Formats: sequence, structure tokens, C-alpha cells
Amino acid sequence: MTNVEARMTNSGKPSVWARVRMFGELIRFSHTIFALPFALLSAAMALWMRSLIFDYVDLAVAQAFVEDTRSPSEQQAGLIITANSTWWKSWRWQEIVGILLCMVFARSAAMAFNRVVDWKFDAENPRTVKRHIPAGLMSRGTVIGWTIACSIGFVASTALFLPNKWPLILSVPFLAFICGYSLTKRFTSLAHFWLGMSLMLAPVSAWIAVLGDLTFHISHIPNLAPPLVLGGAVLLWVAGFDIIYSTQDVDVDRKLRLRSVPARFGVAGALRIAALCHLGTIGLLFLVPSVFPAFGFVWYGGVALVALLLAYEHALVRPDDLSRVNAAFFNCNAVVSLGLLAVGIADLLV
Repeated sequence: MTNVEARMTNSGKPSVWARVRMFGELIRFSHTIFALPFALLSAAMALWMRSLIFDYVDLAVAQAFVEDTRSPSEQQAGLIITANSTWWKSWRWQEIVGILLCMVFARSAAMAFNRVVDWKFDAENPRTVKRHIPAGLMSRGTVIGWTIACSIGFVASTALFLPNKWPLILSVPFLAFICGYSLTKRFTSLAHFWLGMSLMLAPVSAWIAVLGDLTFHISHIPNLAPPLVLGGAVLLWVAGFDIIYSTQDVDVDRKLRLRSVPARFGVAGALRIAALCHLGTIGLLFLVPSVFPAFGFVWYGGVALVALLLAYEHALVRPDDLSRVNAAFFNCNAVVSLGLLAVGIADLLV
């Protein structure tokens, strides 16, 4: 008996709870844990920056009338201390709700779109043949409707950031980009990096959602550098673990003429490329404090632990033994994303 069958009502139709579970399983809702923590971390960083910007402006006004005898480095240190103590007070409820809704709707739309356009490939793959459309649990029309509903929900959720218009302006291009990932294996082995760029948009989008026009108009302090460096780390991290995950499908990809790093370079070569990606991830994470001065020793300590965790992830998977890919994929990477969120917030609070 399948999980869905076990949740059927006496009439033989799925219960309401079963339908909710089916939609959650369709979009792999639990995998939201990979991108959402980075969106929340970037939002907290942007709040800190917003506090610093306002303090900077206030100080600039004051200095027009009163000569400040402190050195530039002392002035900057004073601003950072002030921002550290006040950043969390400027959080608006619309921002946290908007980020949560946008993340859930965008990812749900992209995953549902993936299930629609890839259902024939899923039906040919023993690992995915039990997914909802090929297994007959849901019709393509139902999943298309869910894709459209989630897309509308995503665009509508950006209204929570008004009068900041940038989330609404960028919503459709961003959604088109992340949905486009589902088509990439048809023409490029770099599909894993497209997926990485899609998740990179999480910290970049959250930063823009919080700072709005300040993202582009403040030139005397770092503006997009922090989310881009953090997002670059996310890009390589996601590409690396997606390459590891796709080693399970190397034979099917070759049979169906789908392009992937494992299909092109073999499992052993793919694992080496994934390791290089994760090495780049650690390098970029160590660079974050150079563009975001609020982070220090707490962040560095967290990144060191992430490096050990990624090394453990690679130790779990060998070219001749892919039995622990799922443990490497979900368990380790969930700890990475949640761990960096916790470390980043802790560093902002101390």
C-alpha cells in the first residue's frame, strides 16, 4: 500500500489532508530548507545595512554643523556598533511575511513546472517513475493549474514590499529564470549551475526586497557586494550537491540523451567537479566578512564547521558506492543552510 492509498477516505477518494500531502510531496516542500535560510540571512544582513545607512546619513547631517574629531576608522567603528545594536528593531512584519511567501510560492511554481515538463523523462527513470504525474496520482492539468496559482501567488506576494517597487518589477523575470532550469538538461551539461544561480537569487532578492532603492543608490558603502558574494557561495554549493545527487541518474541521462556533468564526465569525474565547487563555496564564505563588516570570528568559526561538514558529505559518496547519496544530499545540506543562518544571526547579535 502506498502512502497515498493509506490516506484514502472510506469512499476511496483522497482525504483533504491526503491532497495537501500530495501537493507537498509534488513540490518537495521539505527542500525549501535549502534556499529559505539564505534568504532570511540576507534579509537580516540587509536590515543591518539599512540601519548603518540611516546612521551614516544622520552622522553626515550632524557633521555639517559639528566637527567630528574622530578618525574615519573610529567613525566607522562607531557606526558598526550602533548598527549591531539596532538592526533588528527596524524589521517590518510585511518583510518577513513577504520573504516567506515569495520563497514558498516561487519554489512551488518552479517545482510544479518541472513536474509538468519532465513527466515523460520521469516515467522512464526508475528513481522518479512513482512521481505524481507518471504514477497517475495527479493529472497534468491539475499540476499546470497549481503552477499557475503559485506563480500568481508569488507575484502578488511582492506587493507586501511596496512602496519598494523592485520586487514587483523583478518578479516575473526572476520566476522565468528559475522555471527555466527545468529545460536546461535538454541542451547543456551546466544545468546544475543554472539551478545554483536560481537559488542564488534567494539572498540577492531578499537583499533588494529590504533595501529597495538604497541597493542601487548608495555608492559610498558596499551595496550589492554582500548578497552577491553570499549568493556566489550558494551557487557553487547547490551546483556541487546537485552534481552529487545526479550521479544516481547517469545511465538514464545517457539513455534519454539528457545532459549533466555525470553523464558527460562519468561519476568519478563528476564527484571531483562537485568537490571543486564546494571548495569554491568555502572560499567565498570566508570572503563574506570582507564585504560585510558585521561578520567576524563567529562567522569564520561557522564556515570552518561547514567545511568539515562538506568534507564529510563527499566522504559519504564514492564512485563505486552511491548508496548514501540521499543522506549526503538532504541531511548534510540542511545542516549547512540552517547552520549558516544561525551563525550569521548570532554574529549580528553579539
